[in-house]
Amino acid sequence: MKVDYADRLKQLPPYLFEEIDKAKQKAIDEGRPIIDLGVGDPDTPTPDIVIKKLQEAVLDPSTHQYALNRGLSELRSEMAKWYKSRFDVDLDPDTEILPLLGSKEGIAHVPLAFINPGDEALVPNPGYPPYNSGVIFAGGKVNFMPLLKENSFLPDLDVIDPEVAGRCKLMHINYPNNPTGAVCDEAFYEKVVAFAKKYDIIVCSDVAYTEMGFDGYKPISFLEVNGAKDVGIEFHSLSKTFNMTGWRVAMAVGNAELLNGLAKVKANIDSGIFTAVQVASIEALKNAEAIKEKMNKIYTERRDVLVNGLREAGWDVPRPRATFYIWAPVLEGYDSTSMSKAILEKADIIATPGNGFGESGEGYVRMTLTVDKEKLSEAVDRLKKAFFS
Repeated sequence: MKVDYADRLKQLPPYLFEEIDKAKQKAIDEGRPIIDLGVGDPDTPTPDIVIKKLQEAVLDPSTHQYALNRGLSELRSEMAKWYKSRFDVDLDPDTEILPLLGSKEGIAHVPLAFINPGDEALVPNPGYPPYNSGVIFAGGKVNFMPLLKENSFLPDLDVIDPEVAGRCKLMHINYPNNPTGAVCDEAFYEKVVAFAKKYDIIVCSDVAYTEMGFDGYKPISFLEVNGAKDVGIEFHSLSKTFNMTGWRVAMAVGNAELLNGLAKVKANIDSGIFTAVQVASIEALKNAEAIKEKMNKIYTERRDVLVNGLREAGWDVPRPRATFYIWAPVLEGYDSTSMSKAILEKADIIATPGNGFGESGEGYVRMTLTVDKEKLSEAVDRLKKAFFS
């Protein structure tokens, strides 16, 4: 049988993390002592109190049936309480909160609710790959917004062609940012709201990393800004905050009409989150502050080990205020791809080429803080030996 993939698949670049996994597996098969700084997947376990709650819930036969598409009312209420406590944002649990099977799922599906074939969207570059692929799957056209060092890795809304902006129906933003680790302030969000209102654009704010703030910094929510709920929704996740990446629990919150559109898409694609996982997620949210404090202490120590070590060696890497990513400029004589390959070949370390997140990521590699500080110290030693000795 001749297999011919749909045009929408042919438009996609190779999925970045699949390529990284292949390189990692090849190196492991060769018996090499790999340190994986490639994919942002927490290495520490889900908190015991969350696991115990799941164990209790899974023994209840009533949790084994199809879940409600909009999730347990108790979960939505707890999500609303958490948003109020954390960001001072009021949300109606019945109309302004939609649980998701991970934020990736919601981000990828939201264009299906609003983008018709030929419609256009604004997507950050470099950026999380589903921002781009979701628009393509909906038949839309992507207009990239470069995230450049000279603009503090914020999109410059003033340089977007008004004709292009007028054709766009949706815009993705993401702060604290993956992959750059950049953060933004209220003034930027206020500018986004004004831009969205001027051109009638739906804003999709991805804030999966707000709970990873260091040195006293507390990242803000897009919805804290006046008018944000009029134009957009926000995606948040339990994955990184609670080390629950495999559990697939997140939320979309904000504008009720926009959430209704996403909910209609989901009702035709999935059957909701396993109820026992929802029960455990309630427990996680109830203990959010204590869990966050413990995790941020760990990531702060790891950040300092890696950043301080590389800076001492002569590599001018930034010290992020949030996220567990280091966005490192490539060394002289390298580009993103050759730098990542050299790091693997010379130091047995997996790092992600910046151009894998989009062409504006060229000139950088991304390293994560998702291994313990002893391994990070070893990684520093290997990199010093490979590139600075």
